[in-house]
Amino acid sequence: MVRNSVKFVPWKDYKELTADLKRIYQSVTEQEASLELDSFSEKWDEKYPQISKSWRANWVNLVTLFDYPTDIRKVIYTTNAIESLNSVIRKSVKTRKVFPSDDAALKVIYLAVEAASKKWTMPIRNWKSALNRFMIEFEEQLAPHI
Repeated sequence: MVRNSVKFVPWKDYKELTADLKRIYQSVTEQEASLELDSFSEKWDEKYPQISKSWRANWVNLVTLFDYPTDIRKVIYTTNAIESLNSVIRKSVKTRKVFPSDDAALKVIYLAVEAASKKWTMPIRNWKSALNRFMIEFEEQLAPHI
């Protein structure tokens, strides 16, 4: 959401605007985030009205972030790993266009992820604290996999 918001923001406003957006998604509660969005709107709507309009239009989806503890939220809104994985999948599927079956498509995706995972050397930031929180919050769901 942040990348989409700053797509057309000139460099001179970029740092200040992203700092204000950060106050929204790093808020502790949904109410605090809503107040920060109002504050953002007052400050930036004259120059960039589409940003707050977009955040308000997607607010129902965005507030689900506040259902999770801070450790998990940091992993969620730091989406580089997710975007990297999506890129790998899109690239592998795009080159083949047509698959004889669903299993063939799954095999291509699996092999692409396997090949890409060998290149991933950087750990996800704050992953250990997030993993601990995942274990606390979702113990029943994770137990069979550990």
